[in-house]
Amino acid sequence: MLRNAPIRAYIPVADVARARGCYEKTLGLNPKQEYAGGVVYECGGNEMFMYPTPNAGTSKASQAFWQVDDVEAEVAELRRRGVRFEEYDLPGVTMKNGIAIGGGAKTAWFKDTEGNILAISQSA
Repeated sequence: MLRNAPIRAYIPVADVARARGCYEKTLGLNPKQEYAGGVVYECGGNEMFMYPTPNAGTSKASQAFWQVDDVEAEVAELRRRGVRFEEYDLPGVTMKNGIAIGGGAKTAWFKDTEGNILAISQSA
């Protein structure tokens, strides 16, 4: 049954080499495996598959998020590495220093080189 099977996030990219620079150099991920023209990364025991497609960056919704213990520290480190965070006007949510606070979480969104929206989030 699916409830017992691992799930893998898909990250669409137009340019695998460019995206690898972002994910490996800027975000600090290590490639686990290459196949089908893409790359698998392991994050916290889960996997994501970055794959080539002309449809990269077309979603207006978040593709994936990392659950972290300290969102402020992660934002500071990613900013130091050159990541720019998005600001959104959301009902019931307060934005402070690029971090949305509300709904029981602190979340910060950013875009990768392919236009995908990604996030880091901390449960409150």
